[in-house]
This record gives sequence, C-alpha cells and structure tokens, in this order.
Amino acid sequence: MRWLPLLLLALLINPASAADPEAPWGRGKAVAQAYAKQKVVYDVTTSSEAAMRSVISRAQLLVDLNGSDPFDNKVVIVLHGKEIPFFAVKNLRKHQELMQRAQSATLAGLIEFRMCKLAAEGHGFQPEDIHGFVNLVPMADAEIVRLQQEGYAYMR
Repeated sequence: MRWLPLLLLALLINPASAADPEAPWGRGKAVAQAYAKQKVVYDVTTSSEAAMRSVISRAQLLVDLNGSDPFDNKVVIVLHGKEIPFFAVKNLRKHQELMQRAQSATLAGLIEFRMCKLAAEGHGFQPEDIHGFVNLVPMADAEIVRLQQEGYAYMR
C-alpha cells in the first residue's frame, strides 16, 4: 500500500502512462526539418561491400535532403582502408554493382570520391590502377583536416 501514493503521483505527472502502458513516455513524433548548405566529409575505412554501399546511400540521401547546389552542398568520401581494392580497375568484375553505384553517385557533381595515395600504394595500387571517378590525394588524414578547415563537417 505504500506504493499507491507514488503510483498516483506518477499518473498525475505523466498521464500518458495510464493511456498507453507500453509507452509510458508517449510515442515518438516525426519532425519536419529543412536542411541546406551542408558540406560533409566522410572518413571511410571498411572491408565490407555492404558498409561501402551504406556510406554511398547515406551520402546520396544527404545530398537529396540538402538540395542540388554544388556551391553550397558537397559530400566528399575519403577512402583509406580495406575498401581500396573495391575501386581497383582489375577488380571491376568482382565489384561491378558497387562501382556502378559509386560512379553514378558522382554524376551530379555533389558527391566526390578521394582516395589516399599512400594507402592505395600500400595495397599495391598506383593512380592509374584506380577507376577514373576517384581522385587520389597525397594523404587521407591531411585531406580530411584540410576539408574540415574549409568548413566541411566530419562524418565517420
């Protein structure tokens, strides 16, 4: 019986708990939100094609939410891990669907792929071994820092 006053107090403070015992704090609500003028750099190191597809999908969704102004909206995907072989010309047959998806993401000019040249060399690749829609930069970490200094938000 000592708990009865506490239960009554809880119901007075949060009457939703009496209406929906499975959701005592109520239910979530979607919020309409406009996004614009975002520049983002994705720091990517993955060995999974599924994870790489997810990064591309997230980048495309972000671009779609932000609008299509290439001066105000840009997503740069910096590659410097075990995903590098996916982007090698010699591995096209093995990763064709992924590469078609990646290349098509770049067509509007709002998504760009940059790859660490040092990391590519560590995997045995030279710039000419990588698909032409990817730009090789001297060092991924330096590129990510440079982009952040230019106002790009960091995503992992």
